[in-house]
Amino acid sequence: MENNEENERASRIDSAADSKEKTDTKEQGSNRRRFPRRTRAKSHSENRKRSTSNDKADEKKHKNTEGERRTKNPTRDDLNLMSDLKKGVEINDKIQQSRVATHHSLDKNNTGNVRITPLGGLGEIGANITVIETENSAIVVDVGMSFPEAGMHGVDILVPDFSYLEIIKDKIAGVVITHAHEDHIGAVPYLYKKMQFPLYGTPLPLGMISSKFDEHGLKKFRSLFRVVEKRKPIVIGDFEIEWIHITHSIIDSSALAIRTSAGVILHTGDFKIDHTPIDGFPTDLHRLAHYGEEGVLAMLSDSTNSHKAGYTQSEATVGPTFDALFARATGRVIMSTFSSNIHRVYQAIEHGIKYNRKVAVIGRSMEKNLEISRQLGYINLPQNIFIEAHEVDKYPDNEVLIVTTGSQGETMSALYRMATDEHRHIKIKPTDHIIISAKAIPGNETAIATVINFLMKAGASVAYQDFSEIHVSGHAAQEEQKLLLRLIKPKFFLPVHGEYSHIHKHRETAIKCGVAEKNILLMEDGDQIEITPTTMRKVKSVRTGKSYIDNQVSKEIENDVVLDRQKMANEGVCFFAAEILSKEAKFADKPKFSLLGIVGHKEERSYTKELENTLTLFLAACKKETLANARALENEIRNLLKKQLFKKTKRYPAIVVSLFLR
Repeated sequence: MENNEENERASRIDSAADSKEKTDTKEQGSNRRRFPRRTRAKSHSENRKRSTSNDKADEKKHKNTEGERRTKNPTRDDLNLMSDLKKGVEINDKIQQSRVATHHSLDKNNTGNVRITPLGGLGEIGANITVIETENSAIVVDVGMSFPEAGMHGVDILVPDFSYLEIIKDKIAGVVITHAHEDHIGAVPYLYKKMQFPLYGTPLPLGMISSKFDEHGLKKFRSLFRVVEKRKPIVIGDFEIEWIHITHSIIDSSALAIRTSAGVILHTGDFKIDHTPIDGFPTDLHRLAHYGEEGVLAMLSDSTNSHKAGYTQSEATVGPTFDALFARATGRVIMSTFSSNIHRVYQAIEHGIKYNRKVAVIGRSMEKNLEISRQLGYINLPQNIFIEAHEVDKYPDNEVLIVTTGSQGETMSALYRMATDEHRHIKIKPTDHIIISAKAIPGNETAIATVINFLMKAGASVAYQDFSEIHVSGHAAQEEQKLLLRLIKPKFFLPVHGEYSHIHKHRETAIKCGVAEKNILLMEDGDQIEITPTTMRKVKSVRTGKSYIDNQVSKEIENDVVLDRQKMANEGVCFFAAEILSKEAKFADKPKFSLLGIVGHKEERSYTKELENTLTLFLAACKKETLANARALENEIRNLLKKQLFKKTKRYPAIVVSLFLR
């Protein structure tokens, strides 16, 4: 039946087509042939398709109309579903907000408060020391040293000013150490010479501090050492403190979770997130996350690499670079790095063993740190691979690895003395391959360049910054900082460890990670910050500064001594000595002058003659009372020389006057 209908429809279409064709033919006056049968069949097929398509379009339009009608007039089931979905979004949104800001669960009715005072480590690299205190108790976190500026002549290291600790010493319950780098433990002996407290830390930091105490004659204070276990909170004064494992460029580093009456304070120490550390112990992210879920009141975090985007590479990436350098070395390999970077030294020695080289460790601090690490079991190396410095020449060059200090260009270091041909046992050869596996501490760039120049002049090849993986940082880059901020989720954030630009950049990162801008404070050394569950504010400033240390004698240098050295170096010094006949108001003999760093030797004779004439006229016009008083006369002559020298040089040199009156 359906076929009959289709045939009838096709017949009607054919008739209409024929009729139209006839009409067209008549109008155009042509004898055009009619379409062949095949063409008409094709036309019928197209028309049928067109008709079917129109039917489908009508059906689709009908469905769309029904859908629009249903949307405009939703059913009760539709409304119920939409309501459930919206509730789900709201609930999950609240859960997410709670998850990313667990500090909202902190007890706002809590009246506890805690004060944080950095005494070093801000506005600089190094000298890290922070006081955390309540009304009745205090702890000191790290006691580090820093390096002097170029103008601090004869100064080897700087240690923090301990004046504030003197004021609060009766309530200090202990010193807690995060890790064994010099900028965190280097000043401990100088503090313990003045005052002593229980000293808490993991084995490596305490082992290295013990060695320092031996050098400084402080062995008796080793009884104050308290070895701690990670993941095991202990009570120190008003605080409960847990050491949490964290990766850095030295083994056995820790972050601190400090529980106070006001809430938990998380101090990261120096850190990076290394998932493939040499010892196989990555950062304890689970424990950090535990405190983040509990709710952290405030976090103090390492800002050193705040300007570096991405991630800091793993210590393990240095190994392949070492392998490539050792493989192509035909002479001795001399590797220099920080003496505290035990895993870097360990990797170098492992490659020395792989390529059948004996190992000479040269440099007192390098030898000491490596030996402590071996004794404590942090690294395992056979004793028979080591040789002494004086034995190096007994072996072929391609069988020797020298691991040494001096990666920062220190003038007293072993590498510097080798480079300047002053080392007793090691002379640089053209076949030597030098690897400097360290990055310059700000301010040391010139010193490092000087050493490299000396080494190259001796003909050695030097690998310093030729390879990106010859050294990796121990500090977190931005993505690692973000990870810790997201894990800890602190209410208040205090970026530490770095210059102002570093902590300012860390502040920007924290804001991106959800920390409220008003809850971030950029501190300076001496700022005392009071924190409660609801507020954070600066309450006062305390005295800070630096003390100058001469490492050759392990003694402090007075401030005025350093200032005098700076003045002499920058302005020069004038020595004047004379015997004066008081009654006759004249020199008994020709006065003696020495103008060091003021005028050249050629000009000195004529200029001292000029000064002598001026002083002769001064004595002739001088009052009798002044001539009779040696001290008064010295001051008058000093002031006169000061004016004359400034007129000549536009400088104020140091002036030393020695008078003999008769």
